[in-house]
Amino acid sequence: MTFVCEPTNVPPAEEIDIPAMKAKYAQERDKRIRREGQEQYAAPEDHLTHDTYAHDPFTPVVPRDAFDEEVDVAILGGGWTGILAAYHLTKAGVTNFKVIDHAGGFGGTWYWNRYPGIQCDNDAYCYLPLLEEMGWLPSKKFEDGKQIYEYIQMIVDKFGFRDNGVFHTLIKGLTWDESIKRWHVATDRDDSIRAKFVIMAGGTLSTPKFPAIPGIHKFKGHKSHTSRWDYDYTGGEWGNPELTKLADKRVAILGTGATSVQAVPYLGKYAKQLYVLQRTPSGVDKRDNPPTDPEWAASLQPGWQAARQENFLRAANEILPLDAPDLICDFWTEVNRNINADLKAEGATEHPMPEFWDRREKMDFQVMERVRRRVDSIVKDPATAEALKPYYRFMCKRPLSNNDYLDTFNQPNVKLIDVSATQGLEAMTENGFIADGQEYEIDAIIFASGFEVTSDLKRRWGFDDVVGRNGVSIYDYWADGPKTLHGMTAHNFPNMFFTGYVQGGLNGTTTLQFGEQGRHAAWVIREALESGVKSIEPSQEGQDAYLKRFKELELDLSGILNDCTPSYFTNEGDKEAKWFLFRGWGLGWDNWQAMLEDWRQKRDFAGMTVEK
Repeated sequence: MTFVCEPTNVPPAEEIDIPAMKAKYAQERDKRIRREGQEQYAAPEDHLTHDTYAHDPFTPVVPRDAFDEEVDVAILGGGWTGILAAYHLTKAGVTNFKVIDHAGGFGGTWYWNRYPGIQCDNDAYCYLPLLEEMGWLPSKKFEDGKQIYEYIQMIVDKFGFRDNGVFHTLIKGLTWDESIKRWHVATDRDDSIRAKFVIMAGGTLSTPKFPAIPGIHKFKGHKSHTSRWDYDYTGGEWGNPELTKLADKRVAILGTGATSVQAVPYLGKYAKQLYVLQRTPSGVDKRDNPPTDPEWAASLQPGWQAARQENFLRAANEILPLDAPDLICDFWTEVNRNINADLKAEGATEHPMPEFWDRREKMDFQVMERVRRRVDSIVKDPATAEALKPYYRFMCKRPLSNNDYLDTFNQPNVKLIDVSATQGLEAMTENGFIADGQEYEIDAIIFASGFEVTSDLKRRWGFDDVVGRNGVSIYDYWADGPKTLHGMTAHNFPNMFFTGYVQGGLNGTTTLQFGEQGRHAAWVIREALESGVKSIEPSQEGQDAYLKRFKELELDLSGILNDCTPSYFTNEGDKEAKWFLFRGWGLGWDNWQAMLEDWRQKRDFAGMTVEK
């Protein structure tokens, strides 16, 4: 099959006063930056946050006896990262492991998030891993959340590790025991689990957060977080969100990020009155979501998914070769696709450097102007339309797509409340909320306020502590930022593997990135178990050498992100943050992967101390 992806129709660069637009971007950023940074969100020990995190409204908690056992591996987290770690361990022949999660089953974010309209907002043929291994394809380009959850269960059952799951179990802390060369894994169910190895697989979107709004606990109406959607209150059910119980309800939803953009059309359809509380608008493009084409599916050859993921990496995050097609063909890849079309029209045969980056910046402004003009073409009220326009660079906030979100603001029962002037909601009362000095009475508020992503490590993980060799706390050791070898292991923390955005290669397909981290951990664990290794960790010299090289090569995104509107991408605008989300290997994903493969091929555990 021949696939042709056309460039989009963006406004000409001559129509955009880029210096003036940069000034507008800065103005919009500055009025939203709060000096308290992450402290604008409630502390995890706040009972609203904690109760929401710990409560599972979807699966009853089943009493069980406490575990008292030794395992080869404890995988902490049952979402994609933990599932892929379990898959790679199983393939490597390591089967004595436990997957521990506070949810009622496997799934992670796709277990917890069941709100109306939930879909994957990345190309599902890239995002959903192991499609070739499973002989399965999603039903459409942006797959629904329930179908993703069901696909996860298929993986768990096919590769036979469902019985390895330990659920409705919160990790309280970890302590290295030098006398037995194992980790003590403490839980809220009094388990005594002694693990030879630990894989930290908690993901990046696991702990719900709430804004620290004055009076939030005074409100007597219904409060909920989108990651614990209450269909008993709203009506409907997961996969069939007919929210009929909201017909006589006045509802507010706080937040206008990825979750809210998907849920708002359903709330607007069913609620008597809907208030959408917005600090910063999202860029919302159209969503072309065709069903999977049977002819295309039949044409796929072995290796197609890896090739597609590589194409997405180039088209969205790096540089797409001029002679390469854009296989993804959506809003994520628009900037590079349009640049390539312009260059080919000019007769270029390769990307001119360093002029390419000037072109990329200019195209960024053109694409964002197209997105803003789309708002004007849909939203009828000029003031509402202006408030919904994103004034920032393309990747300052997560780019989104939805065909119904903007239209919802044309409904008479839907009102946008822009709280950017007060940098968030002013207060809550017994009966509602206060914005711009006015009280709005509501029956329910839904917090689409996101998750602990770039805040400090203890908030993100929620453990009391992780204590390694010689009593070293990870919270102290990493107080000034992570210190690792390959972004996955750390001196003083033997037999422990970290995952996520730490100090390694970055890939636009998160499941591919985290899955490769799990594959690397599984390789080391298998080698260690087969060769009688008691403990393995980076030497101080090996770690220092890697950190030196990493810092020499590290991608410097500060020139862009420091100019961004505050979001979890930018640590809420905190330029001095120790935990910055996107810290990547500067030579790119392929180079990082090749480096790790070379390290594994040599089989000498270079840079690590091995105790047999």
